[in-house]
Amino acid sequence: MLRKIIFSVVAIGFTSCVVFSRELKEFDNDVNYDEARIPRYDLPDPLVTAEGKPVTTADQWRNIRRPQILSLFASFIYGAVPVPPDPIAQTYHVIKEDKSFMGGKVTKLDVSIRFKNRKGTAETHVLVFLPNKAKEPVPAFMMLSFDNPRGGSFNLSSSRKGYLRNGVPLGQLVDQGYAYVSVYHGDLVGHNEVSFSGGIHKLFYRDGQSFPKAHEWGVLTANGWTGMRALDYLETNDRVDASRVAVMGHSKMGKATLWAAAQDQRFAMAISAQSGCGGAALWRRKYGETMSKLNRFPHWLSINARKFNDHEDDLPVDQHMLLSLIAPRPVYVASGTADTWADPHGEFQSANHAGPVYKLLGKKPLSTTKLPSPNQPLLDGDIGYHIRTGGHSVEPYDWQQFIKFADRHLQGK
Repeated sequence: MLRKIIFSVVAIGFTSCVVFSRELKEFDNDVNYDEARIPRYDLPDPLVTAEGKPVTTADQWRNIRRPQILSLFASFIYGAVPVPPDPIAQTYHVIKEDKSFMGGKVTKLDVSIRFKNRKGTAETHVLVFLPNKAKEPVPAFMMLSFDNPRGGSFNLSSSRKGYLRNGVPLGQLVDQGYAYVSVYHGDLVGHNEVSFSGGIHKLFYRDGQSFPKAHEWGVLTANGWTGMRALDYLETNDRVDASRVAVMGHSKMGKATLWAAAQDQRFAMAISAQSGCGGAALWRRKYGETMSKLNRFPHWLSINARKFNDHEDDLPVDQHMLLSLIAPRPVYVASGTADTWADPHGEFQSANHAGPVYKLLGKKPLSTTKLPSPNQPLLDGDIGYHIRTGGHSVEPYDWQQFIKFADRHLQGK
């Protein structure tokens, strides 16, 4: 039986190997998928300061409580970006421009972003798809992506008209006045023990340092940082309205998306698709993936986060507070009924418990405190949510809801 499994994995290729290994982890003997076994927990209140004082005004939130929460996430979960020992020069180069993409509807740019100081150099490639019919700068969807820009994922699909091979509905996006930006997760940071420190991290090391300190950035922070640098580039492109960029990601990149939007308030919106543990799902539920499970991936979080393996109740924050950091900007959380590893109910509860901060800032929270039925999206607030039938993927249904939400918040439709 084992030989058959190994053969099947080799035969179906790398992408399926990743999915297969993820499914294996979902069947660990100690994973809880029973709501009745969720422990009693108390969530920290985003509207009570570290000193125990209530937050009752928008100024108190912005000037006192928000910085406190941001610091806690940086120090104890994702890791903070250190100040580099020398300034980093950041330059942009359009490597290739194709004005005839998608039958002339789209201009496709391959943009190199290069970083350099005396510690070394690093480079990432960002793909930008611009609607040629637009007369004014357009809003954009920026995806923190698993797809290598040097591969075939960004060719047009032969089976679905208007789609890229990676499932992005590019035709609909450009028809509705959006640019699409893809930011690759693998250029600036390695996702394993061997290559982790070989990318952007080395430019930030002090003399004699070869690894991040316990409170410094891991993989997810580096992925989010890459998105921020892509946004820097978009601010130089006069065909994009950089003040109307929705950053989005799925799974691991959904985790990085929420953290990026929490840190960088230039992002106008955040969209998290099935981000689960370390993303939208509450730590304290201990349902599906947990802190100890997530920390089996080398350096996704900071070293400090390992102290909370099996001790999530000791965390000074939970993920509803991460969503709160995005307020008053709109945030959308998407789940799948079969994606139990990502804890759909925990993702919803996180969005629900972020509501008081949105309300304090004059924004509309979720319209219900009860998990909605599948395929019944909540689109009318500044926090959006849906759970659709199906598993761990981004489907056309998801894109339809993301675009509707963005239409209202980024285009006023």
